[in-house]
Amino acid sequence: GAERFLREIRVAARLQHPHILTVLDSGETAGLLWFTMPFVEGETLRARLLREGPLPVATALRITREVAQALQYAHARGVVHRDIKPENLLLTADGSTLVADFGIAHDRGATAGAERLTEVGLSMGTPAYMSPEQSSAERDLDARSDEYSLACVLHEMLAGQPPHAAPTAQAMLVRRFTQPPPPVRGARPDAPPAVEAALLRALARDPADRFASVAEFAAALDATVQATMPVPAMAAPARTASVAVLPFTVLGGDAETGLFADGIVEDVIAHLAKVRTLSVIAHASARQLATRDLDLREVGARLQVAALLQGSVRRAGDRVRIVAQLVDTATAQHLWAETYDRRLDDVFAIQTDVALHIAEALRAELSPEERSRIVRGPTRDLHAWQLYQQGRHWFIQYSDTGIRQAQRYFAEALAADPSYALAQVGLARCWAENVTGQGGTEPPEESIRRARDGVQRALALDPALGDAWALLGLVRFAFDYDWAGGEEALRRALELSPSAADALDYYGWLCGSLERFDEAVTYARRAQELDPLAHRSDVASALLRASRWEEARAAAERSVEFDPGFARGHSALGWALIRLGEAGRGLAELEAAVRLGPRETIFEAQYAQALAECGQPERARALLASLEALSRTRYVSPYHFAYVLTGLGEHDAAIQRLEQAMQERSGGIWGVKGSFLFRALHPHPRFQALLRTMNLA
Repeated sequence: GAERFLREIRVAARLQHPHILTVLDSGETAGLLWFTMPFVEGETLRARLLREGPLPVATALRITREVAQALQYAHARGVVHRDIKPENLLLTADGSTLVADFGIAHDRGATAGAERLTEVGLSMGTPAYMSPEQSSAERDLDARSDEYSLACVLHEMLAGQPPHAAPTAQAMLVRRFTQPPPPVRGARPDAPPAVEAALLRALARDPADRFASVAEFAAALDATVQATMPVPAMAAPARTASVAVLPFTVLGGDAETGLFADGIVEDVIAHLAKVRTLSVIAHASARQLATRDLDLREVGARLQVAALLQGSVRRAGDRVRIVAQLVDTATAQHLWAETYDRRLDDVFAIQTDVALHIAEALRAELSPEERSRIVRGPTRDLHAWQLYQQGRHWFIQYSDTGIRQAQRYFAEALAADPSYALAQVGLARCWAENVTGQGGTEPPEESIRRARDGVQRALALDPALGDAWALLGLVRFAFDYDWAGGEEALRRALELSPSAADALDYYGWLCGSLERFDEAVTYARRAQELDPLAHRSDVASALLRASRWEEARAAAERSVEFDPGFARGHSALGWALIRLGEAGRGLAELEAAVRLGPRETIFEAQYAQALAECGQPERARALLASLEALSRTRYVSPYHFAYVLTGLGEHDAAIQRLEQAMQERSGGIWGVKGSFLFRALHPHPRFQALLRTMNLA
């Protein structure tokens, strides 16, 4: 009746989200209640399913993700929808999904009297999509009930019917309580196994066994999108074997021995990454699970790999003892094991031998070219190799101090072995990071020249080095605005090293710059899976560019938990919180980023932009004046000034700074089109002209 009508208006009116059909106005005329919503050109998901039947996997996952974003937003505001079904999901003409009809929503913040409108003694909802607890008329439903319903919808999009379909509502309920949900791959073999696993968890009878939130459910599904997306023409074919490399145990050693052991593991991973029929997970990813007192089968199941490499290292004088074991994660049986008791300078032969034995044990098809590149190895100079490991350790700090230290070690490695192509790439990456990272403290012209020269020297030393091709791709799109050439180089990098995390990360940057956001997130996730230490905040950044705020917050929170001292993680978390309406917490996180990266003006500039957007323009202008004063003593990228000016609404001045950054190739200007922080500038004619100059229009 009227009370329920008014209640729906009240609930829907306070939910303003891109994937929720909003209430524009409401009132009463001649005793009749009314409300208005936007006209949506499109159709319901039900109409699409009736016309087309089961949907492509990628389409079904995209719709699920967008609904999950809307539901996560509603759940954060105490609202459980309770009637998620294809009839209440609208597919717009521009390809977006809208959640409609909050008529029986459960408002956890409502008064008891309001709740009695729909709850006492009633089981509200649609039987085919109702959670077990909802069909039992339980009173205190939470977000996991909507998660169950969304999983039912996804199952139907893939398999053609909900998981417990039956001729009558009563039969559906009986099946729901007495039978497990049918595996979706029985009806849809092309659905990735991980999608099936996520569905089965979301459809668990007990809410405690489901994902804690719809955002987590969506994230579990999103991690599988790569399998449903077109593979770049030059990329590797689908891999048939997978292995994770656990950190090697250091026996009786010091910190230097620990770095030595990590270097061995990293080189084995680099060798295996060259094998196109292998998927290789970095040991940093496995480290988090290995410290949780899980057995090897559990670690393997969580990482979704067929085998685990584990081992130990003991160093004494000029001797080293390395024990390596490859374990089948399904049976816990040893596939291969070896003990090496050698001189230190034999470490390169050991690494090669381990990589070849792993490939053989996993029956990975190894081409003659791949075998040759594994046997060749990056260097034969032990001192140069140890210096390179030090440089890698410092580089992934992604701080001004870390980059300067990395430059020193990479340069020393090259001095020790001038033919060390990987060290040449490392040094060139440092110069590129001065420009593409936090913006650097010197004018970018010299850094760009050195990055260009360095990558060309590396390719001259080793034309088949995937790392060099990846960096060439970055140089082409970030400095030359050659997007097609950059993508071609990145595809070549992934052809040479399909499990190269850095190449995947750069590919994600390129896709984000071109507003191919789903691809960008996919590549960032894959890079983080392969090397989570080096790419600990990149997924959150990609999700921010895609405006997927809830997922970005979850990813950023994981990044901060993983490394509380990492400024980029706090910055990503701050922006996610601000975009979700939590300005106070968001500003505190951005302020933490400034504190943790004191020499990096990007964090101060973005903090000032946020202050301006959150109604504190005076503080923003004070920070702008501080940056201007600093720019008189050292280089500050004009790109950073553009952040503050955009936040203050001074769009012409902001674009003038961006034009300067475009000429200088500084401060991440290559990502300006995909940046969520400059969206307010998009309608401006000068901004569009800027994009045309950068080959982005």
